[in-house]
Amino acid sequence: MRRITISVDDSLAEQFEQLIERHGYENRSEAFRDLLRGRLEQERKSTYQARYCIASLSYVYNHHERELSSRLAALQHEHHDICVSSMHVHLDHDDCLETIVLRGPYRQVHAFANSVIAQSGVRHGQINLVPVDMATPTLAQHQHPHFHPKT
Repeated sequence: MRRITISVDDSLAEQFEQLIERHGYENRSEAFRDLLRGRLEQERKSTYQARYCIASLSYVYNHHERELSSRLAALQHEHHDICVSSMHVHLDHDDCLETIVLRGPYRQVHAFANSVIAQSGVRHGQINLVPVDMATPTLAQHQHPHFHPKT
């Protein structure tokens, strides 16, 4: 591990101490590492340098909207290679919440999430993307000794 020494003005130092207390960090180093990881992750996402990611996509939609449920299900089937799991919740008589766990190439996951959120009738869409180092899901499946694709 490498030691880094930084200097900050008193006001910034006090705000940093308050952040440490609010979030329950054990020490300044862990808080700083967390902030730095977050900034680097944000940079990789904004410049599309992240190669792979895991993500959760959540959205609310009116299930009475013409063919919307079918379109959303079709999108998930068309992208079965990145859609790991989904959860469907009935919020009230009209509205449903769906959360989809995604995994795969960053650009592909990002594009899929945007296409779902852009569907007419989908509202309150939100995606949380986390860049990770991983093999592609398809490659990992084919390397798994118990994976037998349907032919």
